[in-house]
Amino acid sequence: MFYKTQSYLQFLWKSTNEHGVHSPFVFNYVTQCLYGKKQYPKNKTMDVLLKSMAHFNFKNIHAHNLEVKQHVKSKFPAITFESSIFDLIYADDLHKQQFKKLFLEGRLHNDSMILINGIHNNPKTWQQWKELITLPEITVSIDMFYCGALFIRREQVKEHFTIRI
Repeated sequence: MFYKTQSYLQFLWKSTNEHGVHSPFVFNYVTQCLYGKKQYPKNKTMDVLLKSMAHFNFKNIHAHNLEVKQHVKSKFPAITFESSIFDLIYADDLHKQQFKKLFLEGRLHNDSMILINGIHNNPKTWQQWKELITLPEITVSIDMFYCGALFIRREQVKEHFTIRI
């Protein structure tokens, strides 16, 4: 509990809102999606997941968590979970090696998004997050405390954002 409290205070110190964002892609994502009026009841990570799916019009997602799959399917009945290439990957835990395997297998494309739940839960998940954002394939990373979003966008300069939601 102490770790999470300390982590949250550090997050608040570093974080910003849309006014601290100078990337047009991230600015649009934050203002039109994350700060949008529509709220999905559940938790912050689920809200980000569902808003992102609607904003980017994702069709193929990957999630191991059955509760997440059921919730997503209830809001977006046309979503496909069984695909060879994913628009969005939702993970409660993702190691650098798992990401590299997915990337090398061609399961991710330019404009794929990876949403990781609980990146500040403990030192281990925070370390995994820090390793993932250093990978050259990841060009945009957004730390939202409750979750983190990684984007593969070859046309964009590598940037990291810490955004309050």
